[in-house]
Amino acid sequence: QVQLVESGGGLVQAGGSLRLSCAASGRTFSTYNMGWFRQAPGKEREFVAVIDRSGSRTYYDDSVKGRVTISRENAKNTAYLQMNRLKPEDTAVYYCAADSGVVPLRTVRHYEYWGQGTQVTVSS
Repeated sequence: QVQLVESGGGLVQAGGSLRLSCAASGRTFSTYNMGWFRQAPGKEREFVAVIDRSGSRTYYDDSVKGRVTISRENAKNTAYLQMNRLKPEDTAVYYCAADSGVVPLRTVRHYEYWGQGTQVTVSS
């Protein structure tokens, strides 16, 4: 029911910043909790951040807390992930995902819709 398209990835030096965007289709964007996940080669997809449908609650994985900010602009059907002070360990494909549940969750299995991902590469 919703299509997600990530953008904003690329190559950045360690210590730099990137702002990822997730554009969603449809008129029901505001009904979804929006999450960001990432997956490095040979690794499982892991939670990064989530924001509830109103934008009032956010949660972050401890590995990125303090460096990452998730936000959304419902009028534009877009979620964002601002990443600062990037580290080589942040290198991964970043995915946005939508969840229609009552509360924002942090596990892959609860998310119904996924984008195709955008590559983030942090060099040192």
